[in-house]
Amino acid sequence: MKVLSAVAWPYANGPRHIGHVAGFGVPSDVFSRYMRMAGHDVLMVSGTDEHGTPILVAADERGVTPMELADENNRIIVEDLVGLGLSYDLFTRTTTRNHYAVVQELFRAVHANGYMIEQTTHGAISPSTGRTLPDRYIEGTCPICGATDARGDQCDTCGNQLDPTDLIDPRSRINGETPQFVESQHFFLDLPALADALSAWLGEREATGTWRTNVIRFSRGLLKDMRPRAMTRDIDWGIPIPLEGWSEEPTKRLYVWFDAVIGYLSASIEWARRTGEPERWREWWNDPEAVSYYFQGKDNITFHSQIWPAELLGSMGRGDKGGEPSVFGELDLPTEVVASEFMTMEGRQFSSSRGVVIYVRDMLERYQPDALRYFISAAGPETQDSDFTWSEFVTRTNSELVAGWGNLVNRTAAMIAKNVGEIPPLGQTEPIDDEILAAVRDGFGTVGNLIERHRQRQALGEAMRLVGEVNAYVSRTEPFKLKGDDQRERLLTILHVLAQCVSDLNLMLSPFLPHASNRVDAVLGGDGTLTPMPRIEEVEDIDAGDLRLVGGEGMVPPVRSYPIITGEYSDFPRWESTPVRVGTPIAKPAGVFTKLDPELVDQELARMAGGSTDAS
Repeated sequence: MKVLSAVAWPYANGPRHIGHVAGFGVPSDVFSRYMRMAGHDVLMVSGTDEHGTPILVAADERGVTPMELADENNRIIVEDLVGLGLSYDLFTRTTTRNHYAVVQELFRAVHANGYMIEQTTHGAISPSTGRTLPDRYIEGTCPICGATDARGDQCDTCGNQLDPTDLIDPRSRINGETPQFVESQHFFLDLPALADALSAWLGEREATGTWRTNVIRFSRGLLKDMRPRAMTRDIDWGIPIPLEGWSEEPTKRLYVWFDAVIGYLSASIEWARRTGEPERWREWWNDPEAVSYYFQGKDNITFHSQIWPAELLGSMGRGDKGGEPSVFGELDLPTEVVASEFMTMEGRQFSSSRGVVIYVRDMLERYQPDALRYFISAAGPETQDSDFTWSEFVTRTNSELVAGWGNLVNRTAAMIAKNVGEIPPLGQTEPIDDEILAAVRDGFGTVGNLIERHRQRQALGEAMRLVGEVNAYVSRTEPFKLKGDDQRERLLTILHVLAQCVSDLNLMLSPFLPHASNRVDAVLGGDGTLTPMPRIEEVEDIDAGDLRLVGGEGMVPPVRSYPIITGEYSDFPRWESTPVRVGTPIAKPAGVFTKLDPELVDQELARMAGGSTDAS
């Protein structure tokens, strides 16, 4: 089965913190790794989102150009995500010529089919700079529920969509000043004309019963207030509007959220072109049997269960106005929007300015990447908000990873190394042996089914329960007490059973703990390459191909080199119990996981209190 793993695009105005990767990063990678092991053909794509006002604001503060800032943060994010082990087939960026061309082609199709309508609107301008303020950079009181922190595009308290002019006492999030509203011509996505098609699609998805309750409920709520949404902006940093009379306008650009979600399609096309099979992306996009899963935080549900499906439907002419499919053909709509809730830190919202943050890079420099992956998988914001605390991070690492799984690996390898030096043959088994082997073997079905249904916390919990069962097996059989020659056969059988259980559990845990799985593989006598890992590759931008790239010189990205994340993932092990190889040499093991000093809790809290978020 063709499986598109569409991962939210991290915004390139700065480094990403652990709350970000808890929503889009680790869950998508666990799912993608499992699906590959289960025999499916996975295409995992994403990239950095690099347009919009926040990039301009951050660049101004730094005294650099938007592209220079995007280049810097793109590289940081790429390095961080590779360090975390996220197995993208392609992680690219939105400032490529390929992306510009795909976005412009899709816009032309939606416009030609009548779903981009021109309207006069009141745009928000900063009186002090004259620069357009995006909807999300305006706050005020919600006219519906009275919440005082509603944004100009949506109130998170009541979930209703808003326009900046709807807000009571609007203010700029940048400097607190009252915005000035001026008339401007813009293109709006005609959501009312696509409402019936959106409702029908969402009804089909709801009928499957697979969507998370919070996501389907929120998505259904969006249908109650369907009105045109602006898809262009008064800004000079973004993709030119590909229409005569508009493309020449230096301060008119496509809305960053219109172009960002198209990145899933453009990244798939770029991946295919880089593999030398430029049409292969269609296997994931034009095949009705293919499935697609979109991973992000809950603040992006609107764009993935309304705006993106509406863009797709409009490009195919499947709204009230009819129309013809674009050059991309009949595109598959999302199978599921897998949105996580929010992660807080020590009971507070992440805030870089207040020091309530730890960036992915700093975490990876101080701790093992799989310790973070384990925490996110075991205690992350899967279906409800969760809180990262240093005390729980230390406790879970020490009691579950080190004392639970790591201890089982080490004691198994140590006993084999001491008593045999290699994996022994399986002798006559007893019921206790058969039971533990069967329990672990059956775990593949249970754990795999849970991962496939995006119940990753439960899946990891089941795998760790089996780790506990195997540790209990050691305590019950007491192989360390079997000393005499008359007990030798029994000892070797128990050690073989342990080697098989550890090997199977390592496979089962590898989607969650890919770095550790390779180390465990080495402990068990393998070459330490059990599960494939991503790599960074420096590439040069590709041209627009057969697509029309619209924009004058200086309005489209130059051809340049940049880093991508990619990898060779054809050698993933199968998701099944695999017999260990008798005679494989086993040496005295080194620890797989690093035990954490409980004192680091106070150290990290002191670092937060002091406003320091670096790794020093």
